[in-house]
Amino acid sequence: MFATPKVNSQGHKRAEALCRAGASLSVRVAGMSRESVVDGPGLRTVLFTQGCPRSCPGCHNPDTQPLDGGVIRDVGTLFQELIADVEFVKGITFSGGEPFIQAEPLAELARLLRQRGLDIIIYTGYLFEDLLKMSRTDQKIYSLLAAGDILVDGPYIEAESDLNLAFRGSRNQRLIDLPSSLQMGKAMEYEV
Repeated sequence: MFATPKVNSQGHKRAEALCRAGASLSVRVAGMSRESVVDGPGLRTVLFTQGCPRSCPGCHNPDTQPLDGGVIRDVGTLFQELIADVEFVKGITFSGGEPFIQAEPLAELARLLRQRGLDIIIYTGYLFEDLLKMSRTDQKIYSLLAAGDILVDGPYIEAESDLNLAFRGSRNQRLIDLPSSLQMGKAMEYEV
């Protein structure tokens, strides 16, 4: 068994508060990448959120970890930027950082993007089961889960790194079919 970084609910709440920085429906953003083919099926635009309380050794995006880094952008502006090339992309990927510490604004952004016919993939260091448990007391987390199509869950574990995996960095990470999983109340894996 490999040691994985743990984040308790207090750590999650503190990170969430720092990333929100008092802004209503704003996202702390690390950056954006257009025309990605490695962050989910089809051609995608990737929104890298800023802030992650995990600090996984070997993290693919260590610059996104500081909770007070990046820039604060309102959901409306991000929506306009993300749909600028909508005719070319299949969907939008939320990566990080840790998207679930900014669940409320990202759920609203995902809702708007889905209205434009885009699918949503969310990367997280949390396990689906932990997010489901957290969502019982935090509706914002459930709203983001419900707004997504695929969840790539689990922390990156350097010792389980595998460059041959589709859309994942380590063998412990799963591709979760979110609509089926929420309906069944348990993780249902997405088949590539």
